[in-house]
Amino acid sequence: MAELLENEYIRTLAFYSVVILCTILFLAVFELLTKYRNWHEIKNGNAAVALATGGKIFGIANVFRFSIDHHEPLLQTITQGAFGFALLLIGYFIFEFLTPTFNIDHEIAKGNVAVGFIAMVISVGFSYVIGSSLN
Repeated sequence: MAELLENEYIRTLAFYSVVILCTILFLAVFELLTKYRNWHEIKNGNAAVALATGGKIFGIANVFRFSIDHHEPLLQTITQGAFGFALLLIGYFIFEFLTPTFNIDHEIAKGNVAVGFIAMVISVGFSYVIGSSLN
């Protein structure tokens, strides 16, 4: 297996496939933890949900990017990605905790683009901190 991963095209395909599968899994977890249904809301044009979900996708990919950039082995990359995703979720819950005057999930489900945008920026911003500190 190690010899196969020395080929840059096979290595790219391996990491690409793993990141796609992990992203699908992580988004499914996120879907279970929110009060709204991401893909249903996006299909119906809810820009706030699209922003928040897009931020999660970018955040997940960005954490993986840092690991891949540092030439971590595939299993280490998966571990760092999962850990990074857990920290992104914690960041989301901290955001919820720090806004006691309104409910983040409820506002995003209602289509509040401002809240969706802040959720996206939190995911993107935290992903840089998480990714940088993992390596």
